[in-house]
Amino acid sequence: MIYTTTFNPAIDYVVHLDSLQAGIVNRTLKEEIQFGGKGVNVSIMLGNLGFPSTALGFIAGFTGEAVAQGLAAAGVAADLIRLPEGYTRINVKIKAGSETEINGQGPVIGPDALAALFCKLEQLQAGDILVLAGSIPASLPGDMYERILQHLQGKEIRFVVDATGDLLCNVLKYRPFLIKPNHLELGEIFGKKLHTDQEILECARNLQERGAQNVLVSMAGDGAILLDEQGRFYRVKAPKGTVKNSVGAGDSMVAGFLAGFLQTGQYEQALRMGAAAGSATAFSEGLAAREDVLRLMDTF
Repeated sequence: MIYTTTFNPAIDYVVHLDSLQAGIVNRTLKEEIQFGGKGVNVSIMLGNLGFPSTALGFIAGFTGEAVAQGLAAAGVAADLIRLPEGYTRINVKIKAGSETEINGQGPVIGPDALAALFCKLEQLQAGDILVLAGSIPASLPGDMYERILQHLQGKEIRFVVDATGDLLCNVLKYRPFLIKPNHLELGEIFGKKLHTDQEILECARNLQERGAQNVLVSMAGDGAILLDEQGRFYRVKAPKGTVKNSVGAGDSMVAGFLAGFLQTGQYEQALRMGAAAGSATAFSEGLAAREDVLRLMDTF
């Protein structure tokens, strides 16, 4: 079974305008409600690709109930912890030529709720996959991912970590199955801008030497690079298409990679499926449908 964990899920309120002007009333052309958070996105995309998962995380208030209902409507199994106070955050995504985002803070996660999460994680079995994606709320310690991996060591669980900076680097010693920085995040870890495939490969190899088994690096319109656990290097170019949406593309890549790997056991095929899923979402208004992913798979 695949489990995803989202500490700070959200309702994404997406508005489309011709232009955005400060200080006046702006009228929308259309609006959408989407249920998000990086782990939530991975679970929804996995379901779109035919792979069930269980979404773990925290919700609060009437907005949290809306997220739970939205996941149920999408066919995603969820085992969410309801917090006694606060509200699940609402993020405003403004699309008016360029994209502008206003992200809410989310509720406080107290010690009892955190203990409840660890009880749920205790139920994972050998062979399960746990996806940890996104940032950690300010109410929690910054080493939360490290604590989770340490707690589950020895249970033969495959860990997937999509995070940045120290949140990612501090878990490498626990040998996560997959990490997925983008090329900008990878450069930030090493304090430099990465311009060539060779530079990206050298940094990916450094993270692998520090413990990561597979390093998947997304590069937006330039495609993606994979350094697998055998030290083999794979490169795919991004499919051609019109970018409509950047939200959830990286999460879709993670879901596509897992779906491709579980389906074939081959890393090259997993990379192709991941790149197709990420691009299909970028070319869609929301998370991509299965047929859109498969259509792009035929272009590689």
